[in-house]
Amino acid sequence: MIDWEEIEKEDSEEELKKLKIFLFEENLRISQEKKRLDEERARLVKLQDDFLKDRVVLRDELDELNRRTLAERKRLKEENMFFDKKMEILTEGFRSLEEDRRKFEREKKAYLERISRAESEAKNADASNVAEFLFRGIGGNSLGLRKRYKDLLKIFHPDNLFGDLELSQALTKEFQKRKDL
Repeated sequence: MIDWEEIEKEDSEEELKKLKIFLFEENLRISQEKKRLDEERARLVKLQDDFLKDRVVLRDELDELNRRTLAERKRLKEENMFFDKKMEILTEGFRSLEEDRRKFEREKKAYLERISRAESEAKNADASNVAEFLFRGIGGNSLGLRKRYKDLLKIFHPDNLFGDLELSQALTKEFQKRKDL
């Protein structure tokens, strides 16, 4: 600190000039420092304003992002519900198809059994008719009947290459029927 009383006591002009120069330089330094501080303050105020603006923009962006996130979650939830409904419909459809397939298989099996029975009956009837035809012409002669039966069995026995089980059974029935007459 400057002691002004001492300066007044000293009457030297040289000292006063030095003191004036010092004060002038100090005044310049202080004004430059003040100017630098004012610039720094203006820069800080500008930074603060920019920060506040950025904060507002960021808050708006964050609000927008939250709004979009909520909308996206709602859309995703609706899509999941829609997917679950689709899956339920598909599952029910597959279950129904499986039931229809089983029902069809049962009907097919019953139909094939009916056809097989009908074919078997027709074949047996045909075999009976053929056996009756093959024994035609043999009267009440048991020796001729036996010979014809043996000859026919040699031809149509199931162990032969072209043998037929139904026909051999029909031949046996026809032989028994004619033998009993």
